[in-house]
Amino acid sequence: MMDWTDRHCRYFLRGFAPHTLLYTEMITSAAILRGDRDRLLAFDPEEHPVALQLGGSDPTDLARAARIGEETGYDEINLNCGCPSDRVASGAFGACLMLEPAKVAECVSAMRAAVSIPVTVKMRVGVITAKGRVAHDAISKFDEADFEALHHFVSSIRDAGCQVAIVHARKAVLGGLSPKDNREIPPLRYDVVKRLRLTFPQLPLIVNGGFRDVSSVEEALSWSDGVMLGREAYHRPFVLAELHRALYPEALTTRSREELLDRMARYAERALARGDRLSAIARHMLGLYGGEPGAREYRRTLSEGARIPEAGPELFRRAIPTAARPL
Repeated sequence: MMDWTDRHCRYFLRGFAPHTLLYTEMITSAAILRGDRDRLLAFDPEEHPVALQLGGSDPTDLARAARIGEETGYDEINLNCGCPSDRVASGAFGACLMLEPAKVAECVSAMRAAVSIPVTVKMRVGVITAKGRVAHDAISKFDEADFEALHHFVSSIRDAGCQVAIVHARKAVLGGLSPKDNREIPPLRYDVVKRLRLTFPQLPLIVNGGFRDVSSVEEALSWSDGVMLGREAYHRPFVLAELHRALYPEALTTRSREELLDRMARYAERALARGDRLSAIARHMLGLYGGEPGAREYRRTLSEGARIPEAGPELFRRAIPTAARPL
C-alpha cells in the first residue's frame, strides 16, 4: 500500500471502524534514519491503534527505526516481507526476503530487543524467481517443497520473536509480474494458510488476500486470528463500517457517509492550517459512495474541486451527492 495508506488516508479510514488496527504504508528504515522522519512518521492520535510497517534488511537499521517508531507512539512494528514490487526487491527487502529466513530472523530478533511493543511480519505463502513456463507452472502449484520452505521461514521468525504472522495467501512472483498482477494472477491458497495455522497453533496468524465482504471475513475468522484488508478497504471503505457492525453488534450505530464527510471537513481545517494540501486528503476519499446513487457526481465534485487552489474544507460537505441529501 505504498503511497496509499498515508496519515490522511488512515484518519479517513478510522472513521468507519473504531477498533480496526491500521497500518502505515511501508517506510524504509533508511528513510526514517536519514530522511524527514517527522513528516514520514506523523499521525493523528485518533488513528490508534496504528502499526508502523518497515521495509529493510539491515538488523541494526531496522532496530533503530523500530525504536524511533515506538518513541513516536506507534502500537506495533511490522516488517514487510511480502511486497513483490521490483523497486522494493532491488533494495533487498520485501518479498525477496522470504528467500533468506536467517536474515529475517536476525532482523526480527534485533527489533524485538529494541522495542517493547509487538513485532510482526507480513509475508506471502511463497516466492517465485523463475520466469516463463517454469514460473507459470510454479504459480499454479503448491507442493510439499513449497510448504517446507514456508514452514522454515515461519519457524525462523517465530523463534526470533515474531509475535504475529500476517500471511497473504498468494505466492509472489519476483521480476515476472507487475505488483497488480501479483495481486490477481497467483491463485489464493487459503488451504495453505489454514495448514500453517494448524502447524503453528501458538503463533497468532492473520490472513490477507481476496476479502471483499462481511461473509468471507467471518468465515476466515472461524479458523484464523484475524483478517487484513488492503485495496478493498481503500476503494470501498464502507466495507469497514459493515464489518464493524457485524463484529461489534453491541456498538453504537456507525457514522453515515454524510457524517464522515463532516468529520473529514473538520480534519481538513486543521490539516490546511498546518500547510497540507486539500487534494492530498481528498484523493483518499473517492470511494466513499462506491456502489451508491450519486457516486459519479460525488467523485467528480471532489476530484475536480480539490484541484482548485482556493478550495477549502467546505468542498467535502458540498460533495454530498444530490441523491443523498435530505428532501
